[in-house]
Amino acid sequence: MKLYSTVAGEAHAEQVIEKSRFIAYVSPAQSREEADAFIASIRKKHKDATHNVPAIVLGDKMQVQWASDDGEPQGTSGAPMVQMLVKEGITNVAVVVTRYFGGIKLGTGGLVRAYTSSAKLGLEAAGLCDVEEMSVLTCEVEYSHLAKIQNLAGESGAMFVIEDIRYTDVVTLDLSCLPEDTEAVESLLANLTAGRCIVKERQSQLVKRLREICIK
Repeated sequence: MKLYSTVAGEAHAEQVIEKSRFIAYVSPAQSREEADAFIASIRKKHKDATHNVPAIVLGDKMQVQWASDDGEPQGTSGAPMVQMLVKEGITNVAVVVTRYFGGIKLGTGGLVRAYTSSAKLGLEAAGLCDVEEMSVLTCEVEYSHLAKIQNLAGESGAMFVIEDIRYTDVVTLDLSCLPEDTEAVESLLANLTAGRCIVKERQSQLVKRLREICIK
C-alpha cells in the first residue's frame, strides 16, 4: 500500500529568469533536524546570494509544512513552493531555492512562477518515488531454481519483486510483495521449487519505488 511520495535523492537544478539566477536544491528529510541541517548547508554555501528561500514538508500526512520568504515579498516564494509540494503529494523533503538578483524585478506573479518552476526543476533532477508498506521475505533457494524465480518476477503483473540477491553455497533472496499476498507468494515459491524454498524471515518494511515524474 502506498503511504506517501518523496524524492529519491539529493539534486540541484538551475535556470536564469530575467537575468536573475535561480538554483534549486532538493534533499530527502526524515525529520525537522535533517531538513534544518540541509537548509543551513545551502545558506552557508551561498552566503553571498540575494535570497536563500527554504520550504519543508514532513510526515506521511504532511503534518509539518514550513517556509520562509527570506527577504522576498511576503507570500511570493516559500509559501508557493510548499503549496506546490502539497499539491503534488510530495513529503519528507527540504527545498532551497537560491537567487542571485539580476537587476530586473519580476513582480509578485513573476516571483511565484520563478520559485515554483525552479523547485519543480529540482524535483525532476532528484527523481520521485512512492514509499509503500510491503512484506519482505528472506528466502534460501538452490541455484537451479534461481532463473525460474527471476523469470517469474520479470513477468507483467508479478506478485513479488526481487529486492536483493546474495550468493553463497545457496542463493539468498529478499522478495517484497503486498502484505495481503504473502501467503500466496510463499505457496507460489514452494510450488516452483518443489518445496525446497526455505523462508528464513518475514518482516514488514517501507520500500521505495521510483515512479515517472509528472509535475504540472
